[in-house]
Amino acid sequence: MDFVDLFSFAPDVGYSLLALVNFFGSLIPFVPLPGFLLLATMSVGNQYDLHILALVSAITATVAKQIIFYVSYGGRKIINEKTRKRMRPFERLIKRYGAGAAFFAAATPIPDDLVYVPLGLAKYSPRRFFIATLTGKIVLSYAIVFISHNLGLSLVEPFLENVDDATPVYIGIIVFGIMMTSVIILLLRLDWAKILGKFAPWTLDENNKD
Repeated sequence: MDFVDLFSFAPDVGYSLLALVNFFGSLIPFVPLPGFLLLATMSVGNQYDLHILALVSAITATVAKQIIFYVSYGGRKIINEKTRKRMRPFERLIKRYGAGAAFFAAATPIPDDLVYVPLGLAKYSPRRFFIATLTGKIVLSYAIVFISHNLGLSLVEPFLENVDDATPVYIGIIVFGIMMTSVIILLLRLDWAKILGKFAPWTLDENNKD
């Protein structure tokens, strides 16, 4: 099986489809959809401009995350009050390191909404959030694009050469999504007051505005 056979539509789609898939995949909070797989697939070969791929991915993801941030900023309930109360110490922690936390979440494949939603709830600067998030998404997108372009075939195809049916691969992607969602649910249920109280007791201060 060829690498692009995993997504048989990939060679025929354009930048607009990448933008739509990446935008809506990034717009769903707390549910990590592997939109980066389409970006990685399109980066293999020379059909698409690598810089345009990276920038389309970064910009559409940033716009989606900015919407999530503003929904949180406006105080609408995307998480219930009981969960937010547990997360309030974590909210104070990431607000203190706001730009750095937003950049790190954007530039790495961690579930970034765990950082973005508390930043919005904490009324962090929208301009700083946008700059940090866009910068991080550009770094991540370029990393995915160039790694996939230069190493994608050599890394993946040895595992696919004896595979005739892509169904197990699709199942593996679904299982990965379920596992990541389970991790997020676990993190939302943690008692952050107990965890951070040992290392950052200032996060327990209800009068702390950081």
